[in-house]
Amino acid sequence: MGRKTTAKEVAGAAGVSASTVDRVLNGRGGVHPDKERRVVEWARKLGLDRALAIRAARALRIAVLIQAPDNPFYAEVQHAFAAAAGAAGGAFNMRFFVHHFDARRPAGLPRTIQALGEAHDGLILTVPQGDAIAAAIRAVSARIPVVTFATDVRDCGRHAYVGPDDRRAGRVAGDLMGRFLAPVGGDIVMIAGLLSLTGNAEREAGFRAVLAERYKECRVARVLESHERAERAGELVRDALAANSNVRGVYSVSAGAPEVAASLAALGRSDVAFVTHELTPDRRALLRRGLIDAIIDQNPEFEVRAAIETMARLAGRLDGPSGTTITPVHIHMIENA
Repeated sequence: MGRKTTAKEVAGAAGVSASTVDRVLNGRGGVHPDKERRVVEWARKLGLDRALAIRAARALRIAVLIQAPDNPFYAEVQHAFAAAAGAAGGAFNMRFFVHHFDARRPAGLPRTIQALGEAHDGLILTVPQGDAIAAAIRAVSARIPVVTFATDVRDCGRHAYVGPDDRRAGRVAGDLMGRFLAPVGGDIVMIAGLLSLTGNAEREAGFRAVLAERYKECRVARVLESHERAERAGELVRDALAANSNVRGVYSVSAGAPEVAASLAALGRSDVAFVTHELTPDRRALLRRGLIDAIIDQNPEFEVRAAIETMARLAGRLDGPSGTTITPVHIHMIENA
């Protein structure tokens, strides 16, 4: 029979004290998450019997920072976290606490990020780009695992990003729009929620790029921000079409699809192609009625599961790579709605 690994050997490999190993393996708490992760990782690597089937003893508190659920996408995200929390709590002993912010008032976000980082063991967040926001994320990332979700933040020091390749999603939208408007082409109005969200800006760049490459008869005439207000999205489309009779396409990347569809219907512009994102229940109904031509969906339930698993890996509670996960997008039209 081979010699059994000792707690002292685990302590040496993990770079912690023997008492820290004892506290982790016996579930007494009071250990920094990074040290706990290293102890469990090395105990498993070295084959310490008590670690082979260990269920992480201390419940990890994971903060989720997203926009308010009046945006349908974030309502789906919140629902997905609530649905997945039970399984994650059992498998990884992690608890999720969803916090909201007002996308129109981002000034307080750095303080919010810092406060959540101090009170939790991990952070999953969807926030705008900004120097102060990136600095706050860098500071928190030095202490706990941080995952950006659905839209990334550049130069923020986060440990992983989970979400779509938004530039490619924008290219998909541009390709669809070009095909809908061919061969005549025409002007296109794009409605963004917030261009300070990296995902919105990347979608615009991808959309423009594919039109320039393959659909030169199509032109982005206006890019307008709704500031994540659904009713404002409808107003912007109404005013843009009233001012420009050459508009033949609308590309909306955020909230307000029902309001945009209502404006097009009120103007009698059934000839305008409408492409948007996120297959929420209200958008699916509009797609089936022919009031939306195509929806590019990123499946928030899948993204949430991927984010939870990534956080579990970063915390040492699930084996496997813990880096960025690019999630797929799917095209939905009236025939597969």
